[in-house]
Amino acid sequence: MRAVVADAASEIALALRGEGDPYALSRILRHQEALAPAAVRVLGADVLAPYAVEGHPGPDGAGSADAAMVREALTAFPPGDGASAVSAWNWRGLLEASRALLPAHAGRLPSAPDPADDWPATDPWPRLSHRVSQLASLALPGLAPDLTERLAARADDLARGFVRAVRRRDWPQSAGLGRWLARLPQTPPTLGLQSGLLFVRQMSEDPRVAVHVTAAQTFFGPGR
Repeated sequence: MRAVVADAASEIALALRGEGDPYALSRILRHQEALAPAAVRVLGADVLAPYAVEGHPGPDGAGSADAAMVREALTAFPPGDGASAVSAWNWRGLLEASRALLPAHAGRLPSAPDPADDWPATDPWPRLSHRVSQLASLALPGLAPDLTERLAARADDLARGFVRAVRRRDWPQSAGLGRWLARLPQTPPTLGLQSGLLFVRQMSEDPRVAVHVTAAQTFFGPGR
């Protein structure tokens, strides 16, 4: 499973940089592969992130197959009773991404659970940083606006978490937090986020770290 997710993440990072073969979710994860729905659920909205890049031609003929894969992942792995806030938000993020980026193919999708609770306002900054880093796939243009608004008030705390994660050499958490901080206009300019993310990318060989850093640069970097 880990290898399947890593291979798919590598393809996503390439596509976000405008490199590699033309991107299609159904090309990098075969629909008939047993692990495909689970991999889609793990990667979340990032499986469709290349379609959000300005100038990307879109899924074209692969749209229907892509949507079917997303639908299968949403149906097979819904957040159950008592699911964590991270699980519920990531599930809803994948659902929102499908509706936004595959509008002609999304068809009938499951209903979104309500993941609303007060953790973005009340979590201590270390726990907040941990949760937000796990929601990095939601840091896409137009996605999860309600969560984005709530996290904007905690930008200083997230910046604090980013610095701690870099010092701990926790590259996945650093990259996930950095991606969110790139989206938030309230991020302290003294943080040096751009150089910090470049450092994280250089230090890590994790393909999902590459996705987060590349997404931050592509969608929310200088000039965006």
